[in-house]
Amino acid sequence: MLVTKNCIVTVDYHINDSEGKLLHEETEPLMYLHGDYGQLFKAVEDALEGKKIGETFTVALSANEAFGAYDSELVVTENISELPEDLTIGMEIDGYMEDDCDDVIIYTVKEIKGKKATLDGNHPLAGMDLVFEGTVLDIHEADEKTIKEVLENNHHGI
Repeated sequence: MLVTKNCIVTVDYHINDSEGKLLHEETEPLMYLHGDYGQLFKAVEDALEGKKIGETFTVALSANEAFGAYDSELVVTENISELPEDLTIGMEIDGYMEDDCDDVIIYTVKEIKGKKATLDGNHPLAGMDLVFEGTVLDIHEADEKTIKEVLENNHHGI
């Protein structure tokens, strides 16, 4: 079987920077619905199209094609009194854009100094050119019920 639209595809992958340094390696394989459903970066999904189980893929993405440019406006300093009591560096906190309370941002605590904390709402890999490498582990056709369930539950890949 080949990777085609409306297949559930399982891949093992890792992400390197453009110099080949490992940045991220999944401990569990990624399972996603193939077919331009927005669950993978388009270039990664395009590279997987037509692959068979056991085949490998390598896709280089610019920062803009991956997690976007680093946005310094997403770095904020907040009073610790406004944040969770158990605040630690590296902790992730849900936040909201000032203009849109429906737009949730995950902030990472970068620094705690005195009564202030610096929070960064950028994805940890924002601003970086990346290389995705992996192997197709499994492919199976998805019926309409499975497709609907995946889309309704908003399952995301990479």
